[in-house]
Amino acid sequence: MSTQPALKRVLFIDRDGTIIKEPPSDYQVDSLEKLEFYPGAITALNRIVKDLDFELVMVTNQDGLGTSSFPEETFWPAQNRMLNTLEGESIKFANIHIDKSFPEDNAPTRKPGTAMLSEYMNGHYDLQNSFVIGDRITDIELAKNLGCKGIFLKSKAEAEEELNKQNLKEYCALYSEEWEEIVSFLFVKERTASVERNTSETKIRINLNLDGTGKCNIHTGLSFFDHMLEQIGRHSGCDLDIRVDGDLHVDEHHTIEDTALALGEAFKKALGDKRGIERYGFSLPMDDCMAHVALDFGGRPWLVWKTKFKREKVGDLPTEMFMHFFKSFSDAAAANLYIKAKGKNEHHKIEAIFKGLARALKAAINKDYLNNQLPSTKGSL
Repeated sequence: MSTQPALKRVLFIDRDGTIIKEPPSDYQVDSLEKLEFYPGAITALNRIVKDLDFELVMVTNQDGLGTSSFPEETFWPAQNRMLNTLEGESIKFANIHIDKSFPEDNAPTRKPGTAMLSEYMNGHYDLQNSFVIGDRITDIELAKNLGCKGIFLKSKAEAEEELNKQNLKEYCALYSEEWEEIVSFLFVKERTASVERNTSETKIRINLNLDGTGKCNIHTGLSFFDHMLEQIGRHSGCDLDIRVDGDLHVDEHHTIEDTALALGEAFKKALGDKRGIERYGFSLPMDDCMAHVALDFGGRPWLVWKTKFKREKVGDLPTEMFMHFFKSFSDAAAANLYIKAKGKNEHHKIEAIFKGLARALKAAINKDYLNNQLPSTKGSL
């Protein structure tokens, strides 16, 4: 059975004021003496090319290029020197689009117009997850017109003033003067996963964002289970959207087991190759209880469960299913889990375990975006 190729994502990148500095005198880089790279641009673009899968496209307005006010012979030496320098750092552009018109010409090819970029609007590109990076409000307008988001290379005060004035704030994903912050943002966007698991017993959809704010939207048909899953999202800082349609007319078993499997798979997918993560995480007290939850995203499943319950149910969940949940999660996430809990109140005990897992997850998935090292001596996880 044939599968559709994945849609390409694009970074549409401005030139002057974004990759290289824009001369304040005449805004034209028309000599080698005027060529100066924007701080951090080369390092950032190298990391993007090396570690992410965006196609790079340069889109630039060069007012009157080819006319007496800006002869082409003064443009190309600096342009070629810039491109050669970037290629020396493995940074290559799939396409370079240069509009040569003046602003008063109102040419459809001039940013924020999209006439130069029609090939990217033919359904073969994932524009929804693509970005325009630039230092002018026209770059954010271009993002709006393309159906993607803008990254505004501006100070907070200037960016907010211009975005509010032009009513473009919803089309700007980030504003910053630092390329390092832009790279961190793009890497953060990678840590999401969507999982669908459909069987004759359950239909499950999970959306996970490891770098969220703890926002949860959960419905499994089991109120206490929803409450426990919300602890995972809220206390780990992950955004978690879970929808489950299970055979609760039979019992709770399939809903709990399959949700754990899908959730573990989502974490495994969102972590990707695990470069730069902390990998490990630990424990937590709650009222009369103490729960120890040790976690290792080491690539091998294992569960050690040292907890006993005196009640048959907590809320609408059988207590025998809790160990099964964590075993299934461990299997699908390819993670080691060591769970031990003591206490008198069974509700507190199981809630402490779920909160402990959440805090362990928060520690383990923490990522240093400037460190691309794998947290292992084996070479893979």
